[in-house]
Amino acid sequence: MIYQLRIVACIFILNIGFTSCDTQAMKENIVLGCERFDKYLPLIENKRVGLLVNHTSLVQTTHLIDTLIALDINVCKVFAPEHGFRGTADAGEHVKSDIDPVTGLPVISMYGKSKKPSAESLLDVDVVIFDIQDVGVRFYTYISSMHYMMEACAENNIEFIVLDRPNPNGDCFDGPVLKLEFSSFVGMHPIPVVHGLTVGELAQMVNGELWLKDGLKCKLKIVEMDNYNHAKPYVLPIKPSPNLPNNTSVRLYPSLCFFEATQVSIGRGTRMPFQIIGYPDSCMGSFHFTPQSIDGMSKNPKHKDKVCYGIDLRNASDDSTFTLKYLLDFMNKCVPQELLLDNERWFNLLAGNDTLLQKVKDNWSEEQIKESWKAELSEYAKLRSKYLLYK
Repeated sequence: MIYQLRIVACIFILNIGFTSCDTQAMKENIVLGCERFDKYLPLIENKRVGLLVNHTSLVQTTHLIDTLIALDINVCKVFAPEHGFRGTADAGEHVKSDIDPVTGLPVISMYGKSKKPSAESLLDVDVVIFDIQDVGVRFYTYISSMHYMMEACAENNIEFIVLDRPNPNGDCFDGPVLKLEFSSFVGMHPIPVVHGLTVGELAQMVNGELWLKDGLKCKLKIVEMDNYNHAKPYVLPIKPSPNLPNNTSVRLYPSLCFFEATQVSIGRGTRMPFQIIGYPDSCMGSFHFTPQSIDGMSKNPKHKDKVCYGIDLRNASDDSTFTLKYLLDFMNKCVPQELLLDNERWFNLLAGNDTLLQKVKDNWSEEQIKESWKAELSEYAKLRSKYLLYK
């Protein structure tokens, strides 16, 4: 009865913001998993709750932690993914375990010495909630942290709840399907670069396909969204990581991330990351920018303090989908390929195979390359359909 009263209070608070909206607008509004208190408060009442969350874990404008604490839920521990609990650490920067100064809760890093929580760190936890905004791309590491937490929960008989959120790239799936010999923290599952799933759908796939270590399955519960479908555009209300500041960067991210394994800059060290492309040679284009150290975004960007020349994609359509156009165009410009390639192994891990790079070197067209992974995408489409929660 107590939690039912709390649910009524929360729903009342969430609905205050819609009092001036008409009924049709309210019907069309997406209700996030974290907002569906009636679905998950009964699952965590009187339990010790661990949270795998970050700065995106908001219920309207209030963090999930504050929301649950206000509801007298026993939140005992926070687990932090890449970029940290507050979302300010650089890409690849180790996150330290600490005590959160605001709540006093212990924060356990899942992006430091270990990327999987230890059994010891879960001793005082009955249930773990995952509530992080993903961008629907295989090498975006929040889903790798989700995988390792699912695995740890399965090993320690702990329930795992996903509060589902929209996928801003969820209207398509494309790219090569990862080959298991290229599994890493930037690609753990045999899915394409753009996978077209919400985190809840992906968690079901990981569990259902027995992709956890030793074929384990965790006690999984998905709190689904209401009024969401994959075709519905969704612009994130908060940047999901330091260098994805707006919807254009989120949409371009899967196409531009391959440049991370080259000497080409994609704007880290500027206020336009994943929206511009450049290299310190004027033959690369007329647009120019100079990467600089920016605390909270990129402390040591590629080509720091050097003028880079290239192209400006800030006016690119948000309707754009995954493309190899930018990669192929730059690899064929006047700077030799061997100067652009910085780390072939890193490129292959991002691609999930060692064939894409070879096709690029052999001057395959985008149409030829996409045709080469058409069959595996067709098989993936069948797999994806088994786990879809939304149209």
